[in-house]
Amino acid sequence: MSQQVVLGLTAGIAIYKIPRLVSLLVQNGFEVDVIMTDDAKRFVSPLVFSTLSKRMVYTDMFDEKTPQPLHIRLATDCSALFIAPATANTIAKIALGIADNLLTAVALALPPKTPRLVAPSMDENMFLNPATQANLKTLQERGWKVIQPESGRLATGKVGKGRMPEPEALFDCLLSALRKKIRS
Repeated sequence: MSQQVVLGLTAGIAIYKIPRLVSLLVQNGFEVDVIMTDDAKRFVSPLVFSTLSKRMVYTDMFDEKTPQPLHIRLATDCSALFIAPATANTIAKIALGIADNLLTAVALALPPKTPRLVAPSMDENMFLNPATQANLKTLQERGWKVIQPESGRLATGKVGKGRMPEPEALFDCLLSALRKKIRS
């Protein structure tokens, strides 16, 4: 049986890297369910991800075709949840327990031992803001693996910390988290 990864996509320019991550996952035998926030769809079309994953992309909390609530089914069936890119907004919502969209509802509905990863991607000032740092610390205390952003050229043109790592590095982080789950 292949492993199922739920990949949560939020609205950040780094979303352009995620089609490569989906391809890597599929090529390595993973089933990939993609959840996109409404604003993420403004950057890349869901069609890109459904084509690469060969699965439906989820964008709405309510799916009348599913007898079980969608967020419960996705959370229960997945081997890991990986949110990349993760905006300050989504990180804050999860840290505060706000479930106002499908992605944050899935994050809150995960079984306790399910690996959960988040790859922040944002402007350096937003990343270093004490509120964002406190939210990331909260997530880590609750078992989330935070993939630290790199320093480099940001969307604003300035150079600083906040750049999401490349897809290959994200893939390696996910594999590592899944291996740790198997060993425990």
